[in-house]
Amino acid sequence: MLALDCQLKPALPQKVFCRLWASMGKLQSKLRYSTYLYRPDGIIEERVQTKASQEYIPAHVDTVSVVAALNSDLCISGGKDKTAVVYNWKTGHVVRRFIGHEREITKIACIPKSNQFFSASRDKTVLMWDLQGSSQPRQQLSGHAMVVTGLAVSPDSSQLCTGSRDNSLLLWDVGTGQCVERASVSRNLVTHLCWVPREPYIVQTSEDKTIRLWDCRGLQMAHVFPTKQHIQTHCEVSVDGHTCVSCSSGFGGEGCEATLWDLRQTRERMCEYKGHFQTVASCVFLPKSAALMPMIATSAHDSKVKIWNQDTGACLSTLSLDGSGPLTSLAVGDITSLLCASFYRGVHLLRMDHSRGLELQEVAAF
Repeated sequence: MLALDCQLKPALPQKVFCRLWASMGKLQSKLRYSTYLYRPDGIIEERVQTKASQEYIPAHVDTVSVVAALNSDLCISGGKDKTAVVYNWKTGHVVRRFIGHEREITKIACIPKSNQFFSASRDKTVLMWDLQGSSQPRQQLSGHAMVVTGLAVSPDSSQLCTGSRDNSLLLWDVGTGQCVERASVSRNLVTHLCWVPREPYIVQTSEDKTIRLWDCRGLQMAHVFPTKQHIQTHCEVSVDGHTCVSCSSGFGGEGCEATLWDLRQTRERMCEYKGHFQTVASCVFLPKSAALMPMIATSAHDSKVKIWNQDTGACLSTLSLDGSGPLTSLAVGDITSLLCASFYRGVHLLRMDHSRGLELQEVAAF
């Protein structure tokens, strides 16, 4: 493939350092939160509870923009403080802090089955980090003219796709740090990227209200899904690669939905999930359980996390994280745990309790 003029630049060591922290410390606090259970007879039960929750010293000093799971124990978060923090979400212990960006971290993408990850920033760069490596980033990728708003690692970890508000997508060789393909579409302000498992396809959402499917072989557009009525803020692909879910901006209940799309045959809309009252910022497929139906989780600027029946669109449970402000990002921790990033209260650890139907609970905040 043709190598383009967007080369690997040496990292700036004088601006990059990391610290090893043993623990964030732990505080006990009582949190008041609301959960809503949706019964088959249509009656909504609201339960307002006050219970002890682990409140750790915050990992960040400002808004957290993104959270991602590195493995079954560790997660990575980034935000306006320009710091990527790796910590054990089960114990609350900070493992390492990485500082190298000059502006807010917007996206994080982990390399599967490794200790390496990428962070994107408003400073127009992407940095590659190694949890077991030195204090300097392994790579600095520069090629976009505006803030980088999309990151996706290929299933075989050999390629990285980046997207930006400059209307472009770039495809990088992870091994060499070379940009090998570039594509640009007018008004395609990228909001998120997600690679389809075991396929050469990348799903992309945009501020032009469109979801696009790209073929990484030449970075050609393979399909454009029906245009939505609102900005598409995020997308996620199921583990089997058969479906993807996107979510919409909105206000007052107008828009504010998530949408399930078929990726195999018709590539049409399969289901919609409506119930949020402000922009839905993130959506994830939940791990399958033998005893439960397939489910999707969403988080929104209305401070609520919702769990949905993937097939019917019925809302199964709602957790209101009062005082957290807009919720910015979701990540799956394990089969019963979710990580949720917020404007005002860092990252929340949520637990799905199946003993009383399905109930979401906040158990810790970092």
